[in-house]
Amino acid sequence: MTVLAVFKSRSETLSFIALLRANGVPASAMATPKEAGVGCGLSARFEEVFLPRARNVFAQKRYGSFAGFMKKTGFGYGYL
Repeated sequence: MTVLAVFKSRSETLSFIALLRANGVPASAMATPKEAGVGCGLSARFEEVFLPRARNVFAQKRYGSFAGFMKKTGFGYGYL
């Protein structure tokens, strides 16, 4: 299942993706879904199996624009 890390800042999204990759998490950028309710337009995408590692990576750096993690549910996305 797909998980998104949603940020309000494109640069912080790209920074988080780079950190995920450096820590062995296959991640990519994708358009932020409308359900997120933020205006950045770019989120970090990875598989749910990597969520614990992604949370550890997130804890290493302070991101002021982080809106939350979202998971694909049925027809859209919802915050965890």
